[in-house]
Amino acid sequence: MHLLKSLCSAFLMYSRIPFPKVEWKEENRRFSLCFFPLIGAVISFCLLLWYRICGMLETGKLFFAVGCTVIPIAITGGIHLDGFCDVNDALASCASREKMLEIMKDPNNGAFALIRLSVYLLIQTAVFTELRNFTLLLICSLCFIQSRAWSGLAAVTFPNAKGYGSLQNFSEPAHKMITIITEIIWLTISALTMIIICPITGTAAVVCGAVLFIYYYYFSKRKFGGITGDLAGWFLQISELAAITAAAITDLIK
Repeated sequence: MHLLKSLCSAFLMYSRIPFPKVEWKEENRRFSLCFFPLIGAVISFCLLLWYRICGMLETGKLFFAVGCTVIPIAITGGIHLDGFCDVNDALASCASREKMLEIMKDPNNGAFALIRLSVYLLIQTAVFTELRNFTLLLICSLCFIQSRAWSGLAAVTFPNAKGYGSLQNFSEPAHKMITIITEIIWLTISALTMIIICPITGTAAVVCGAVLFIYYYYFSKRKFGGITGDLAGWFLQISELAAITAAAITDLIK
């Protein structure tokens, strides 16, 4: 029962997919992070389905690419992009660590957040226009699982900058050892699948995700003293974009 409630808690928090509501208490979130990559699997399935639909309708590359950019936002409700914007506002302030943490709590987005969000979405759409076949899209779609597995792993192993907040609500009650093992399983399955599908392109995406995970640790600790919910969203978005870009570029030049 706790597993089912943890599944519901994960999807209720990190997606807009309708799930039965559960009581907001710690035992119902004990294994929620274990199910976090499953939301990436839903995104992956929807991207592949969208590819088939666009193929049947014989749509143009831009129409397909815009759909691929919108699908993750529609499924997650933009919760991770919100963190991406908050972190960019904080970084643009060039303020002290304490001030940047305060800026991230501000619900209003500044000009720098909007500018960088626009650039992010433009780059992501451009990359999706370069996904020329189903195999390459499959590799890129698995990056949405990979990014959430890395994020879940960071949530229970990296220091928390504030000791409270949305991330703490899921990382504190989490069964850490089970969460770590589960995230590693998700990472291993997704990585092996990508590499088996296409060794060169898959390896590029996997290595990119791993390098960014290491960078995330040192960056968050140096700049903020640890991670927060906003930083988790920022990392997830950066990780996804970097991995699919690495896969697309590698496929173009191989």
